[in-house]
Amino acid sequence: MSRSPEPVAAAPAALVAEARAVTSAARRRLALTLGTASMLLFGTYTPASAAARADDVFPVEDIRHPVENVRLTVESLDASESETRDDRTVTVTLTSDVLFAFDKWEVTGAARARLARIAEGIRADAPDGAIEIAGHTDDQGSEAYNRRLSQRRAEAVRGVLAELLSGRSVTLEAAGYGETRPRVPNLVDNRPSAKNRALNRRVEIVYDASR
Repeated sequence: MSRSPEPVAAAPAALVAEARAVTSAARRRLALTLGTASMLLFGTYTPASAAARADDVFPVEDIRHPVENVRLTVESLDASESETRDDRTVTVTLTSDVLFAFDKWEVTGAARARLARIAEGIRADAPDGAIEIAGHTDDQGSEAYNRRLSQRRAEAVRGVLAELLSGRSVTLEAAGYGETRPRVPNLVDNRPSAKNRALNRRVEIVYDASR
């Protein structure tokens, strides 16, 4: 025959009060410890401030981290061509040495094949509005000559892209900046750098992608 469970005696009021007092004291010690550690860390500790901080309430702040635009660059092995995407802006860079003969501004036959591939990329991205073609040179020659050369080269690339993108409602704008916007320093340790100068002789095709 099973036994009925024996009734559990109610806890005396004195024990309940003691338990509450212990819990309250534990909270106070924890708050005092946290407050003291914080003041020691920041150099504001005094016995009086530690006692005052014991009953303080420490709010949890809402920490927000801004999301920065992601910039991605893909470059060919010989550094003659690169594509950079920054948010929606796409910049395709071609060195002038793969587009033109020395000191010339007529686009070579091999360069037309490259521009045709770039035009296909533009069609896939379906940009709206303007496409900027910017010409740049290195620091050799006079500033006026370099600006004229970069303008002519930008216009030559614009002409080829206009043919390749016929039927699209885009505006092609050509601008020559000469040597005023180098990609990398033309001089390294106060000496001319052939490698850097080659990178600075370039044409950039800039547009906003819709996706």
